[in-house]
Amino acid sequence: MGFADQRFNVNLSILFTELPLLERPAAAAAAGFTAVELWWPWVDSPTPEQSELDALKKAIEDAGVRLTGLNFYAGQLPGPDRGALSVPGEESERFRANIDVAAGFAAALGCTALNALYGNRVEGVDPAEQDALALENLVLAARAADRIGAILLIEALNQPESPLYPLVSAPAAIGIVDKVNEATGLGNARFLMDLYHLSMNGEDLPSVIEQYAARTGHVQIADNPGRGAPGTGSLPLEELLDQLGKAGYDGWVGLEYKAGDRPSAESFEWLPRDARAAR
Repeated sequence: MGFADQRFNVNLSILFTELPLLERPAAAAAAGFTAVELWWPWVDSPTPEQSELDALKKAIEDAGVRLTGLNFYAGQLPGPDRGALSVPGEESERFRANIDVAAGFAAALGCTALNALYGNRVEGVDPAEQDALALENLVLAARAADRIGAILLIEALNQPESPLYPLVSAPAAIGIVDKVNEATGLGNARFLMDLYHLSMNGEDLPSVIEQYAARTGHVQIADNPGRGAPGTGSLPLEELLDQLGKAGYDGWVGLEYKAGDRPSAESFEWLPRDARAAR
């Protein structure tokens, strides 16, 4: 096995960002990829104009790539925010306003995975209050995902880079997955296993894979240290992905790394071109 045996997609919110948003799907296709994923592209608007949605949909379709993953509205990302759904007040309302918009956009492109970032702790707000609000909003998101035949992803981030984010371990994220599935009865909440974030937290990655591969709906990778392409750090990503495959994971692996000072198209030399198209 190895990298050539995986199904990779390119995250267009961290790669090809040297290009305007509408040019990135074609750039990914030109680099040999047939699938892409996105954070919510309109960081200031959970409900952009239909013309903006249509323009991005057309860019993806014209490029001949498939959208395989999409984040719900998550505030300023990249930036100070790590989600909106557990933040009382305006941000929670913005998340709720986004749910049907994001699900509708995903459905229009056949995307079947929606990621809901939990949100930071807020000073002066009881964490229990935030957790209760989060569960309410995640239930709404899970139901919307179910209506379009999609899964809802719950992601653990890393504490050094996201010190106010409460889900900074695989068990913490799995705990929320369980609560959402128990509340909805739908069983469509799944773990987003980002190997970079988990490694930054010092977790035992082979153990995480062994315990949680069967409950994982999506995987994302970047090397560590540096959050660069595979081979720029010390993570044994090829071995870890092999282990995931042997554990039964056959889903997408999102390339969510930084290209560094070079154009993104030059950051894929670790992956032979004939291995970039999804099989």
